[in-house]
Amino acid sequence: MGYPVVKGVSYVLAHTPDLVRYGSKPVREIPKEPDLLEKIKSHLRSYEDAVAYPAHQAFIGAIRPESLWEIEQPWFQHPLEGAQRFGPFGEIMPQSEFYGLMKVVDEFDLVQLDENFSAKVRPALENHPLFKDEDLERLGTGVPLQQLQKEIAGGALPIYENAELVGCFLNGHDEDENLNAAILMENLACKASGVLALRHLLTSFGPGPAAIDYVMNCGEEGVGDRYQRGAGNLAKAMAEKAGCVNCSGADIKAFCCAPVHTMVLAASLVQAGVFKEVAVVGGGALAKLGMKMRGHLAKSIPIMEDVLGAFAVVVGQDDGLNPRIRLDVVGKHEVAASSSQQAIMESLVFKPLDRVGLKITDIEKYATEMHNPEITEPAGSGNTPRGNYRMIGGLAVMHKLLTPGDLDHFVHTHGMPGFSPTQGHIPSALPFLGHARNRMLKGDLRNAMFLGKGSLFLAKMTKLSDGMSFILERNGG
Repeated sequence: MGYPVVKGVSYVLAHTPDLVRYGSKPVREIPKEPDLLEKIKSHLRSYEDAVAYPAHQAFIGAIRPESLWEIEQPWFQHPLEGAQRFGPFGEIMPQSEFYGLMKVVDEFDLVQLDENFSAKVRPALENHPLFKDEDLERLGTGVPLQQLQKEIAGGALPIYENAELVGCFLNGHDEDENLNAAILMENLACKASGVLALRHLLTSFGPGPAAIDYVMNCGEEGVGDRYQRGAGNLAKAMAEKAGCVNCSGADIKAFCCAPVHTMVLAASLVQAGVFKEVAVVGGGALAKLGMKMRGHLAKSIPIMEDVLGAFAVVVGQDDGLNPRIRLDVVGKHEVAASSSQQAIMESLVFKPLDRVGLKITDIEKYATEMHNPEITEPAGSGNTPRGNYRMIGGLAVMHKLLTPGDLDHFVHTHGMPGFSPTQGHIPSALPFLGHARNRMLKGDLRNAMFLGKGSLFLAKMTKLSDGMSFILERNGG
């Protein structure tokens, strides 16, 4: 049996501007500055702007990431003409439908939607190719506005569409802060976006959802109660709403590096023969909406952290067609290794390649942390992908594979612009996986390396950093 292969990839975005106020940064800053909420609302994008934004179209597969180099920056001032909601890999869902999706996947009646709003959302979900009659039953008919106002007066979080109150989110427990409305809404938003990604993935997966043996969630949510904070298992909860009736699942936690860890673990389970078809999913991180809003407001640009990103991947047994995950070229950042950026790149790039006789320049494309620089640079966080590519190129210079004058060419040849929402695990290498798979199936790409990094020190339990990498290559079968 050959190496495991990637049989399908999906990506979705949910445009949720009215949830920006509930991101961790806005929640902390709004009480300190009375007019901040109005400033935020005045800098939010329309759904049409979000759809036409070039980086979003790259995320759902409508354009190649490298084509962003050909579009004048700032990209938000140069929308793509004719941009569509649906792309080769998924869709950009409007906020109203996402609220409806949250209600559909809500098992405990935490989401209460206004009856008039529910009536408006129903036709949209009826016409959506991924929603069934049972979903519409779960959407229900909504509740009167007076009931929403009563729940909000009792501590529920209001849900808005533009300036209009359209629903609320209830607390799950009176005495457990881990089950308050804010945390539960984060968790349900992650679940809903993950379910959407899984449904998109499995509609194009020939054997169908029932063929999935195991689902692994690599999101950053903390699902649990006061006795088991962050316990999970959101993977199985997502699988239930995606029709994966024959699977089990578990959550993998490793900060931003979790997607790459999870891909390697999924491939290993398939290679070992434990499971035949494993789905990897990552839902959106509501807490990171508006995370860099201060930089955007200061420069009078739109708040672009207004979307929830999610992805899903099927890893299965070698079929002689789909690109292979080379389990003999996995890189890992060891406990004993230094946490310097050079040491991390040595561990993730040079060492695994050198082990099998490959050079840094033998890899045609590298996918690193694909943060959109139009989000990070105004906030003073720099251009993360470009910095990583220059670091990899610098490593090649150290090993006399390139000269310093080759660095810019290396970045453009072996790299790409960042095009992912800045939601921690979402940008972590995998946004390029769908593009890489398609190019390999067409014969346009031979191989690609995916590397993720993680900041373990954020949890105050260790000062270590983290990282892992793997290679995807064209199948020779």
